[in-house]
Amino acid sequence: MTTTDMTISATAPSTTTPSATNPTTERPVPVWALRTARALPLLALPVCLWRLPFGFGFRMGMDMPREDLSLWVTVPYVLTLSLLSEAFALLCAAGLVRPWGERAPAWLVVAAGTVAGGAFTALTVQWVLTTFELAGFQDIGFVNGWWRAPATVVSGLFVLWGPLILALTYAYHRRRRA
Repeated sequence: MTTTDMTISATAPSTTTPSATNPTTERPVPVWALRTARALPLLALPVCLWRLPFGFGFRMGMDMPREDLSLWVTVPYVLTLSLLSEAFALLCAAGLVRPWGERAPAWLVVAAGTVAGGAFTALTVQWVLTTFELAGFQDIGFVNGWWRAPATVVSGLFVLWGPLILALTYAYHRRRRA
C-alpha cells in the first residue's frame, strides 16, 4: 500500500455513520439505553468507595457509637458487598443492551430487571423519606453538614440505579416485542 493510498483511506469518509444502536443485537438499542447502561456502574462506584472506610471502623462523620467488630469480619464483608454491588451494576446494565442478554429467555431478563429495579426503587423511596425527613422518617445523624452532604450525594446517586434499571428493562421489553 502506498502513502497516497493510506492518506486517501485515512481521510475518506466511512460508509457507516456512527450509529446510536448496537449493531450486534438482534434489534437496535436506543441511544439513551446504551448511555444509561454505561453510566449505571459509575452510579454504583461512589457508594462502593464510600463504604470501604466503614470496614476499617471509620464512621465517616456519622453520629453513632463505634461497634467493636473484628477487622477480620468487617473488611471482607464491606469488600464483598462493594464488589457484588459493582458486579451486579455491570451485569444488569450490560445484559439489557448486549447480545448475550438476548440469548437468555426474555421472561428471565424482564423478571430479573423488574425485581432488581423494584427493590432499588423501594430504596429510592426510603432514601427520599429519610433524607427529607418525610412521614416521620429520620436519617442517621452526622457530626456536621460537611459529612452529611457527601453522604446524601453518594447515596442519592446509588438509589437512581433502581429506576434506571426499570427504564432499561422496559426498553429491553419493547425492543424484544417489536
